[in-house]
Amino acid sequence: MNPGVTFVYEQMSLTRATQFEFRYRFWLIGVIFYVGFSLYAVDRHNAAAALLRGVFGAPANFESPHGRHLLQTVFAIAALVTALSALLRTWAAAYLRSDVVHDLNLHSEGLVADGPYRFTRNPLYLGTLLMVMGFAMLASRSGWFVLVGLTLWFEYRLIAREESEMLASHGDSFRAYCMAVPSFWPSLRPGVPASSAQPRWMQALRGESLHWLFAAAVAAYALTLNITYTYCVTGFALISYTLIQIVWNRSRRAQSRS
Repeated sequence: MNPGVTFVYEQMSLTRATQFEFRYRFWLIGVIFYVGFSLYAVDRHNAAAALLRGVFGAPANFESPHGRHLLQTVFAIAALVTALSALLRTWAAAYLRSDVVHDLNLHSEGLVADGPYRFTRNPLYLGTLLMVMGFAMLASRSGWFVLVGLTLWFEYRLIAREESEMLASHGDSFRAYCMAVPSFWPSLRPGVPASSAQPRWMQALRGESLHWLFAAAVAAYALTLNITYTYCVTGFALISYTLIQIVWNRSRRAQSRS
């Protein structure tokens, strides 16, 4: 970003997410998933199968042992991408408390510039996009593009809101950080030096367990090609996340009253 150019987020009021969007971002991403997977009603071709046939010229019969192995390979790669997303989010959450990561309210009082934040200002959103790209291989062809495209668009709106708040709170220090570290797509080299901050891995692993379970759900399908196991793991992940959110919100309300 050129220092002589007016800071971009001061000019992006029309593209910032609203308070409602930020507060309910998890559930709105859930709506995006519902829309994407609903496209199976009009496009019955799975994204992974279409990739194998269209790009690699795989045989049309995926019921054969060879065809099944090809499908399993693609979904294994999708599971690895989803696991990479969980790892990235866990790394980011280790430097940013999990109760802040999953809070319904926006926090701008602290500027974190360590761990993955030295390579990208928004590793959590990048991790979510990778998760969507991997998990969406279970969707249809058009569903994959809708899921990835809408998620990316929504995340840029959330980033614009968060970073405008960070600008208001931190001013020139945040401007300098923005000029050193890219907003979303990571640089190959760190833009800022490491600090003495210590990662807190256990709380990060607990906070990002949902994304690890999503990776397990895709891995279950890669191993079995049976969607029932994927539904079971995904359902368990969503129920667990909902319960954790309820407990966290009640705990925070109790602390604020005390």
